[in-house]
Amino acid sequence: MKKPIIEFEDFSFQYRAQASPTLQGIDLTIYEGEKVLILGPSGSGKSTLAHCINGLIPFFYPGTIKGSLRIRGIQQVDLSIAELSEVVGTVLQDPDGQFIGLTVAEDIAFKLENKNVPQQEMTDKVAAAAEAVGIEAHLQWSPHNLSGGQKQRTTLGGVLVDDVDILLFDEPLANLDPKTGKSAIELIDRIGCRPDKTVIVIEHRLEDVLHRPVDRIIVMHEGRIKADLTPGELLSSEILAETGIREPLYVTALKYAGCRITPDQHPEHVDTIRLDESIAKLRTWYESQVREMSPVERETVLELEHVDFGYEENRLILQDISLRIGQGEMVSIVGKNGAGKSTLSKLICGFHYPGKGRILFKGHDMRGDTIKERSRYIGYVMQNPNQMISKSTVYEETAFGLSVRKIPEEEMKVRVYEVLRICGLYEFRNWPISALSFGQKKRVTIASILVMNPEILILDEPTAGQDYRHYNEMMEFLLQLNHGGITVIMITHDMHLMMEYAHRTIVLADGRKIADDRPSAILTDPAIVETANLKETSVYQLARRAGFDEPQEFVRRFIEYDRRKRAR
Repeated sequence: MKKPIIEFEDFSFQYRAQASPTLQGIDLTIYEGEKVLILGPSGSGKSTLAHCINGLIPFFYPGTIKGSLRIRGIQQVDLSIAELSEVVGTVLQDPDGQFIGLTVAEDIAFKLENKNVPQQEMTDKVAAAAEAVGIEAHLQWSPHNLSGGQKQRTTLGGVLVDDVDILLFDEPLANLDPKTGKSAIELIDRIGCRPDKTVIVIEHRLEDVLHRPVDRIIVMHEGRIKADLTPGELLSSEILAETGIREPLYVTALKYAGCRITPDQHPEHVDTIRLDESIAKLRTWYESQVREMSPVERETVLELEHVDFGYEENRLILQDISLRIGQGEMVSIVGKNGAGKSTLSKLICGFHYPGKGRILFKGHDMRGDTIKERSRYIGYVMQNPNQMISKSTVYEETAFGLSVRKIPEEEMKVRVYEVLRICGLYEFRNWPISALSFGQKKRVTIASILVMNPEILILDEPTAGQDYRHYNEMMEFLLQLNHGGITVIMITHDMHLMMEYAHRTIVLADGRKIADDRPSAILTDPAIVETANLKETSVYQLARRAGFDEPQEFVRRFIEYDRRKRAR
């Protein structure tokens, strides 16, 4: 019989700065060797639960604890943070907050150095951990010069290098491209297969985590545990919809076709779900859908002509990039980590200048325009919110750009409150930003740009750290702006976002543009998917398993139907 390793009994926690508890009446036991996924919308308490397990509560986030939490049979409050770190290893959703070393190798080796591990043994362990997470080529790099995905892999390597009993992953997929995220889940699964390791994953991306089996899924809602079920039981219930969590797309497609999902169908993965009773309904639904209309011709608002750029001489990050963005388009830019996506956005905004080529806004060559001049018509939301935030409270940060432009106080307040409501932040308007989660900070930075009413809005990973409800609210608001004529460019690893909202997708790989087409065409082209570290959509896999002659067309009809349904 497996032993309990984490035991919550009638546990509650209230942050010092808050008026009510974030966690209430938690009763939860996790056993040795289990692999558990914790789900929940933003503010549900799932990250707070993780902080209790790894000791950040109460050692870093003080507050009032009631009830009992035992780690390996010992009360958590009786353990020091150092003692907890010997049992629990954590990969945080905000990797910048976890770096210690000046290089990747130093950062991975930090725990070993504290234990006085011999030099050669330490070198071997660091090399093995770096290879396991695919960061071995960057051991001498500064962690702060890495891409978001590379940072995440570095922190993962720092946890794997130490032999702890509990591995806690707080949104490990937040900054990873689809293929790397898939590899990360496979790596976590390999670790979780060891009977002496207990794995806890906190993540919004349910379908991506279920690429490999989990034993249980804990659903958090409003500070309480709403469900503790197997994946099959959860996917057969309405709990995901009730709590605002995105269900796997193949499940959505089956429901659109009128199919009922039950645990005995094994719905945990598109490769395991039984379809014998669903194929006829899928075909009937497919035949009822119409082919899409031809794309609308749009006047060019942004154009890149044969752009080259490199941070170092003779080492190009971008090579011969030419593309056009139409007025009022919603375009996604995708590709593997390090492909040059974020660099491209910085060139457009004027943070850097091309080595060759031109960037034009409505036919005007922007080479002579400063960042301030470009900011009048181009808004940019960075991938890492900590690199944008400069004020103490949510209201001050959102209003900062308007105050610089000398907007009258009353008008400023109206505009700030309106955008905070849309972004799901109005109730936090007077909060200190330091008290927000990573996802909430992300929404603050998006709000601070949206309030400026730019003509072109560039968002680097806009949905990172966002739950499904806030994702939908944010994207529907962006869609409203887009319908009003604002051009939206989204740099993303989120294949769902690309499918659901982008008119067109531009794919980068190794600094070059390799594709520019409809999302449905991109995600059903095996060569592009492989080269750019993308992922075939599960709707495409469902169509192939169901025996459709044109699975690409099935995907396209699903996307169009889903858009119409959400619009209604």
